[in-house]
Amino acid sequence: MECEFLIDVNLPRYFSLWNSEKYIHQYELGDEWKDSEIWKYAESNNLTIITKDSDFSTRILLHNPPPRVIHIRLGNMKMNKFHDSIDKIWPQIIELNKEYKLVNVFSDRIEGMK
Repeated sequence: MECEFLIDVNLPRYFSLWNSEKYIHQYELGDEWKDSEIWKYAESNNLTIITKDSDFSTRILLHNPPPRVIHIRLGNMKMNKFHDSIDKIWPQIIELNKEYKLVNVFSDRIEGMK
């Protein structure tokens, strides 16, 4: 199975949902990478960046994929609540990611942007 997603350093490394060959965490590449290095890596490997960082969602609006961006905008919450929230909606997020270059995940909705 080929890697499809790059999880930004600002998201948990140990999350069972993302514990497969489809996912690589930035920590595995170098947690000191600059955003531009992350972007280039994701672009050259046709990955979707999963992040809480608005810099990536702003950047994708000016570019065409790859990469794609999933911007998690749930705010600060306890880790178990975060896991429960993402786990419930992850299949919907993945489906939107196939069609949209940016998927914004809010606590009350999910939006795709072409």
